[in-house]
Amino acid sequence: MHPRTLVTALRRRPRSDRRPPAAVRRPAIYLGVAASGALVVNLVVGTGPAAQAGAAGTESVSVARQLGLEEVPEAADVTRDLGSLSDLAASRSSREDARAAAQFAQAAADQAVIDRQRAEAEAAARKAAEEAAARQAAERAAAQAAAAAAKAAAPRTAPAPSAKAPAAGLAEAARSVAATVRARISNTAGAINPRAQAAADAVVSNVPGAASITLGGTRASAADPGGHPSGLAVDYMVMSNGALGDAIVAYHVANWNALGVDYIIWKQRMLSSPGGSWKQMENRGSATANHMDHPHVNYR
Repeated sequence: MHPRTLVTALRRRPRSDRRPPAAVRRPAIYLGVAASGALVVNLVVGTGPAAQAGAAGTESVSVARQLGLEEVPEAADVTRDLGSLSDLAASRSSREDARAAAQFAQAAADQAVIDRQRAEAEAAARKAAEEAAARQAAERAAAQAAAAAAKAAAPRTAPAPSAKAPAAGLAEAARSVAATVRARISNTAGAINPRAQAAADAVVSNVPGAASITLGGTRASAADPGGHPSGLAVDYMVMSNGALGDAIVAYHVANWNALGVDYIIWKQRMLSSPGGSWKQMENRGSATANHMDHPHVNYR
């Protein structure tokens, strides 16, 4: 048949006979069925939490990838942060320890300065107190010596001692050897011998004015080992009161054996027995060394 004849025939066929081929309608049916199935599956399965979490996780990963961000494990970040915090805490602890050590050292140094200053102040106070006490003692001794000198001063100077004490001196001094007053040996470096103490007690109890003068006792620097170093000698410091010195010497001569006298030195002369004579001594260079201001009595 000629093609043109075929076309003409087809055009003449009624419209009711123009139905679309079955192959054309099948894709639409398939698409509808698939959409309905997907909807049912989504309603039945896709509403669970796991499905939503999976979907959310997929969408998050997709968004991160789309933004060009790389995922970093969270554990690595936590470890690095903990390490930084640990280092910071250790550094801060070290600084606090160093600061505490510095404060402790400074406090110790300040306390040492305070202790040294306190010790120096106490030493200065003790020294000042000792000096004041020494001055007061010297002033009292000088006042006592002056009072004794004024009280015991005779209207005329007593004669110098001779080999034998004058009868008048013996009569005035040799009254008794009984001791009623305790002699205070103030200028001494140690305990005095009991014999010397007893004799000094008798002197100050029986010779007027003798209780007010300074008495010297033990002294290691003395040249005579049997005298002051042994505590067997007493210096009766009459100073310028020669009359009182004469009276003390006369009392010892009159009571030589009762007092246990060994020898007497007075005014640069020495007497070794009550009936003997005074012997001149060499010049020793000063009034005190020559015993011009005090009788020296050695006891046995």
